[in-house]
Amino acid sequence: MIITFPDGNKREYSEGNTGLEIAQSLSQKLAKEALGIFVDGVQYDLSRPIKQDANVKIVTFDNDEGKEIFWHSSAHLMAEAVEMLYPGTKFGVGPALENGFYYDMDLPEGVKLTNEHLPKIEAKMLELAQSNQLFERVEIDWQDAVNYFKEDGDPYKIELLEGLKDQEITLYKQGTFTDLCRGTHIPNTNVIKAVKLLNIAGAYWKGDSERNMLTRIYGITFPKKQMLDDYLVMKEEAEKRDHRKLGKELDLFMISPNVGAGLPIWLPKGAFIRRKLETFIKEELIRRGYEEVITPHIGNLNLYRTSGHYPYYADSQFAPIKVEDEEYLLKPMNCPHHHQIYALKPHSYRELPIRLAEFGTVYRYEQSGELNGLTRVRGFTQDDAHIYCTHEQLKSEIYNAIELTQLVFKTFGMPVSTRLSFRDENSSKYAGDLEMWENAERELTEVADEMGLDYFIGKGEASFYGPKIDFIVKDAIGRKWQLGTVQVDYVMPERFGLEYTGADNQKHRPVIIHRAPFGSMERFMSILIEHYAGNFPFWLAPTQVKILPISDKQFEYANKVSDILKQAGFRVEVDLRSEKIGRKIAESEQAKIPISLIIGQKEMDAESVSLRIHGKGDTGSKTITEIVEMFKQWDDPYFKAE
Repeated sequence: MIITFPDGNKREYSEGNTGLEIAQSLSQKLAKEALGIFVDGVQYDLSRPIKQDANVKIVTFDNDEGKEIFWHSSAHLMAEAVEMLYPGTKFGVGPALENGFYYDMDLPEGVKLTNEHLPKIEAKMLELAQSNQLFERVEIDWQDAVNYFKEDGDPYKIELLEGLKDQEITLYKQGTFTDLCRGTHIPNTNVIKAVKLLNIAGAYWKGDSERNMLTRIYGITFPKKQMLDDYLVMKEEAEKRDHRKLGKELDLFMISPNVGAGLPIWLPKGAFIRRKLETFIKEELIRRGYEEVITPHIGNLNLYRTSGHYPYYADSQFAPIKVEDEEYLLKPMNCPHHHQIYALKPHSYRELPIRLAEFGTVYRYEQSGELNGLTRVRGFTQDDAHIYCTHEQLKSEIYNAIELTQLVFKTFGMPVSTRLSFRDENSSKYAGDLEMWENAERELTEVADEMGLDYFIGKGEASFYGPKIDFIVKDAIGRKWQLGTVQVDYVMPERFGLEYTGADNQKHRPVIIHRAPFGSMERFMSILIEHYAGNFPFWLAPTQVKILPISDKQFEYANKVSDILKQAGFRVEVDLRSEKIGRKIAESEQAKIPISLIIGQKEMDAESVSLRIHGKGDTGSKTITEIVEMFKQWDDPYFKAE
C-alpha cells in the first residue's frame, strides 16, 4: 500500500502495517513520541492496522491533536484510579479539553470527594501509569455492549448506547478499567509522567438540571514533569490576570443573580472601555465605506426559519415567545435582519458593494455550567457587518475584511493564528450545493495565499451556510479563543431571494461576506483584560491621569493642572485627601492608572509636575506644555512607545 505524508512524500508499506510501524520506519524518536495517527483524516490508534493506500499524519504532544489524545487517555486513567479507590463508581463522559480533561462520575453512596482527596487520586494515577498498561481497542456488537454495562450496573453507558444503535461500537480497556469510547488513545499509560488534578465541581448529567448531579474532576497531565511545572507557573500568572477577578477589582463589570446568569452589566469604567473600542472600529468602518444600522433584539420566528438558524440552532436558543397569533425569538444572529434591509429595495450592480454594520446584541441559551465570566454568556454584542457584493468584487472585499481584522489584533499586540474553516465532506449539516461550497473554499484559500497568511485548515469548522477564515487568539495561559471571523456565504442570498441587476440587465444573486473583527465584545473584553492584566494603554484607560498633591498647599495648583488636561481632552482625577503621598501613589498603582502626576512645592513653584508611569516609577519633572504634547501622542491607538 502507498502511504502519503503531510509533506507530499510517499512510501510503500505492507498492507496491515500499523501506525507505530510506520513511525518506526521514519525515526525511533518519532516512534517514541508518537501518540496517534490520522488516516485519511480519521483518528487511529498506533496499534491499529492500516489496510489500504492512505494519507497519514502522525501526531505527538507537540500537536493539538496529540494533546487531545493524551488528555482523553488521561481521563480514562483517572477513571481507573477512582474506580480502584472507590469501588462501585459509575461513569458518565470524560472528554479532553483545550487544557486537560475531566470525567463526570456518580460516586457510591456515602462517598463525597473534596479537593483534599485529589492528591490520593493523583498518586494512584501515577502508580497505574508506571505499570505500563496498554490501551486495547475492542470492536463489539451493540447488544453485547449493552449486556456488558448492564452486568456492570452502569446506567449512564447504557443510556449513551441508546443513541448509538446504528453505529460502530468500540470499548477501550486498560488495566482493570473498560469504557465505552470511540478513541483514539495513547499506546500505553507509561508516557504519562506528570499529573495534576485541578478541582472538583458538580455537573448535571447531560447538562439537564432535572437529572442526577454528578461529580466532575478536572485534571491535566504531561509527558514530562518540567512541562507540568511550567504550566503551573503560567496558571498562577493567569489567575492574577483572570478577567473575573480584575473586573471586580477595577469596577469594570458585574453579573447579578437578580438580573440573571450570563447577562453581564457594564459598570461606568467598563462601559467606557467598551465604547472606546466601538469608536475605534467605527472610525475604521467609516474609512472603509460601511453604513451603520440598528435592528431589534427580537424577530419573527419565520425569519429564522427562512435563514435556517431555527431549528438548526434550536438547542442554543431561548424558547420562542408567543405574541397574539405570532411567535418571536430573541435574536440569535444579526444577519437575517440585515438581509431584510438589503431586500427593502431593488439594487443595481453599480451600488455594490453594500456594507451594513451594527453593534448588535444577540442571545444564546448556554447551560449554566458552561457560563464563564465574559467568555461564555447568554447575551452578547457582536461588531457585526454584512457585505453584499458581486462575485467579481468578492476577493477584494474578503481581502479588505481580513486586513481590518488583522489591524485589530496588531493594534492590541495579541498573538493570533489563522484557521480556514471548511466543511466536512462526511457531514450532512451544511446547506447549499457542493459547487457553491467548492467555489467559496477556493476563493478563501486564494485570498489567504495571496495575502501570505500562515494558516491551517479546520475540516468541519465551517458555519452551516459557508466556509470562513477564523482568527484565534492565544490568551495569558495559552488557551485559544476564536474572536474575529470572515465568512463567505452563497446560501443566504438564495434563501432570502436577494438580487441585484447586473450590467447585462439580468437579475443576479449577490454574495454575502459576514465579518466581525472583535467577534463578541464580551469575549474580546475578557481577553483584553487578561492580555493587559488590567494595565490598559493610555488611550484606552478609563482614568488616564491621577494628580497627587503632596499637601493641601498644592490643592489649588493641582486643580489648575487638572483643568488644563481636561480641556485638552484627557481623563483626569485629583486626589485631594489628606493622606501621605506614599499611600496615594500606592493606591494609584493598585488601581492601574497609567500616569500619576506628583505635585509638591518644588513642582508648584516651577509650574511643572513629577511624572510617574505605572509599573515604571518616577521619570522626572515635566512642564505642563511638555505633558500635554506627550499625552497627545500617547492618546493615539496606533502609537507605539519606544
